[in-house]
Amino acid sequence: MPTITKEELAKTLADELDMTDAQARKFVAALFLALREALINGGRIEIRGFGAWQVLETKPRPNSRNPKTGEVVSVPAHKKVHFKPGKELRAELTKPL
Repeated sequence: MPTITKEELAKTLADELDMTDAQARKFVAALFLALREALINGGRIEIRGFGAWQVLETKPRPNSRNPKTGEVVSVPAHKKVHFKPGKELRAELTKPL
């Protein structure tokens, strides 16, 4: 399955909802901007049936190793985005092939 870009998503949206490509691109851009801002501000995004994103803080790791060189390095605490699939999506993903 190929990667879906914002442009392809906008094209699909335009086709499905009978809107112009420009309107669909503007909608997709606004949607991703709102999602981005919500996560940056520490919010949680939940789309029922699809999944939820939230920002988690990692613990600092003072004695990690660089796998390439073996050198001991200190990794500071940082934030990361975690995605948890919703029940319906998880059910589809776990179906046998």
